[in-house]
Amino acid sequence: MDFLLNEQQEQIRDAIARVCHPFDDDYWLKKDRDGGFPDDFHRALADAGWLGIAMPEEYGGAGLGISEAALMMHTIAETGAGLSGASAVHMNIFGLHPVVVFGTEEQKKRWLPPLIAGKDKACFGVTEPNTGLNTLKLKTRAERQGDHYIVHGQKVWISTAQVANKILLLARTKPIEECQGTDGLSLFYTDVDRSTMEIREIDKLGRKCVDSNQVFIDGLRIPVEDRVGEEHKGFSYILHGLNPERILIAAEAVGLGRAALARATRYANERIVFDRPIGKNQGIQHPLALSWMQLESAHLMVQKAAFLYDRHLPCGAEANAAKYLGAEACGKACETAIFTLGGMGYAKEYHVERYMRESWIPRLAPVSPQMIMNFIAEKVLGLPKSY
Repeated sequence: MDFLLNEQQEQIRDAIARVCHPFDDDYWLKKDRDGGFPDDFHRALADAGWLGIAMPEEYGGAGLGISEAALMMHTIAETGAGLSGASAVHMNIFGLHPVVVFGTEEQKKRWLPPLIAGKDKACFGVTEPNTGLNTLKLKTRAERQGDHYIVHGQKVWISTAQVANKILLLARTKPIEECQGTDGLSLFYTDVDRSTMEIREIDKLGRKCVDSNQVFIDGLRIPVEDRVGEEHKGFSYILHGLNPERILIAAEAVGLGRAALARATRYANERIVFDRPIGKNQGIQHPLALSWMQLESAHLMVQKAAFLYDRHLPCGAEANAAKYLGAEACGKACETAIFTLGGMGYAKEYHVERYMRESWIPRLAPVSPQMIMNFIAEKVLGLPKSY
């Protein structure tokens, strides 16, 4: 068992940090104030070849594992880019995993290279306002008409839909009353057609530069060749991407928490009150020390989950636990940073209040902490299903 980064992983971490270096805290503060997608940041990572870190080499990717992808996302967040920087490229990193696994050779050649090169930006169209996490009850419908599907419905909390030209869309292709088990939903990767899609941005607490949206679909035409895999089997395809998504979110959360801890520790060493640095006081020291321990513990679970996934071993419990522990440790670290800075922690120019607002994202998405505990209780502990 080896807890050290290997030489290749150290090179990845250092290379990502170099790409992120010009995009400092002031850059992200301005993006937080003014909004607008960080195209230059996205382009810098694309030009350096990092958007395909977990994509197959034959389509322009690096062919590396979720361990390396998680390291990349952790590093981005830890530089101070936080969840804004991570979310700007998250979909590129592993969002099209269902296409890699279940797409045809023609589809992969058509779709993956432009995404890896940064020419395409994709969004993920699953969540609906009246179903939440109950994905099998999705109502957006795709009706087959000859060589096309016609889609009507509504999605919510769709990130980057303002700038995306592609959407990975899950829609119902069989009436719910005729469905058994997990069938009835189909997965599509297709063009964002703004003539049949109304995209309304949601004004939200943080991460202003990476938009979140309500999407209203009225008559979107999707060619049959844009369907991924078999009709009615889309839910099972989406499941293949859930564990990697949780691992990446967890890695990003730990990175953000470490950024907050580093800033708070630096302030505690520099801030002099009553002729001594405030970091000399145990009332300051102990919460910071606790945050370090919590973040380290969460990071180990991220590493374990990624290790298992890359070896094609079961990792559902570990991926969910990593997401929960990472999010909680991140939230506590950001809160502790604000308390350490005191009044200055409430000021935007010191950045930790932005970190605090962004720390809510991994706590809420892509699955609630309560649902994670339900999963662990049922699948790990063998307790009766509670919902």
